[in-house]
Amino acid sequence: MAGPSSRSSRSGLRWVYEGSIVSSTRQDQMLVAILEHSTQEKAAAALGISTVTLWRSMQKPGFAEAYRKARREAFSQSLARLQQAANAAVATLLRVMTDREAPAASRVRAADVVLQTALRGMQIEEIEARVSEFDARLAALEHGGDRAEPPEEH
Repeated sequence: MAGPSSRSSRSGLRWVYEGSIVSSTRQDQMLVAILEHSTQEKAAAALGISTVTLWRSMQKPGFAEAYRKARREAFSQSLARLQQAANAAVATLLRVMTDREAPAASRVRAADVVLQTALRGMQIEEIEARVSEFDARLAALEHGGDRAEPPEEH
């Protein structure tokens, strides 16, 4: 994994890490180190501070919120990468599923994954449609004051 490099800007020093620009505050440097390393000990060593100093910083409410936000952003980026790879994954599953030379267990497993995933997709679409319907009815109630019809039975 490539390490951070520095770059100047009008607002001060910035760190460029894996294509992202991160401000150079000590807290931000700690956040990057914690996300980059598998343990607090390794993160502290990379920063040149003690584990206790890092731990104390992590106990501050502002730090904890910033850490949660950074983790969410990192996870969101990972999900985006998975979504980009979805087409290749589907192609692989379909190729294995239809390959008469592949072991039967592999073909059955690929077919099961395809069916289960399709089912989950249909369930999610149904839930999204129902939530949209409820949102529309709630908005009508809030703005129109009329009674909304009860939701249809599915």
